[in-house]
Amino acid sequence: MSQSDFGPFAALLGGGCLIFFLITFAIGIVIGIFYILTMQKALTLAGPRHQKMQPAMVWLMLIPLFNLVWHFFVVKNVSDSIKGWAEEHGAQVDDAGYTIGLVGCIANCCAVVPLINVLAGPAALVCIIIWWVKVAGFNRLMGGQPA
Repeated sequence: MSQSDFGPFAALLGGGCLIFFLITFAIGIVIGIFYILTMQKALTLAGPRHQKMQPAMVWLMLIPLFNLVWHFFVVKNVSDSIKGWAEEHGAQVDDAGYTIGLVGCIANCCAVVPLINVLAGPAALVCIIIWWVKVAGFNRLMGGQPA
């Protein structure tokens, strides 16, 4: 077999990899949008008196690389907004998930560093999912639904 016999197969394989990458990227964007919607809802439910940032500001998380820094601000402000709401309504929320959210942000930043990313990437994913679930629970609490 000559090298030219593999041309169509190589093109098909390369196209398949591109399609897989694009589908994976699109799924990641959709998951990110649901995450952002949860953070926006938490800020909205906290009410204008307790909002530490405008709810629409969480959409800045869609900006690549900038989101590594902005995520710290989102976690801090969402936690503070939830705590403010909880103090007014007599609800117990401890640190409103701030600690696990902060650990997720730090691990997310470390996931950019080669070799460290092997441990930091999965740790960031787990911490951010835990933070997300906590915020969703606080959203149910603030919305008057049973948590």
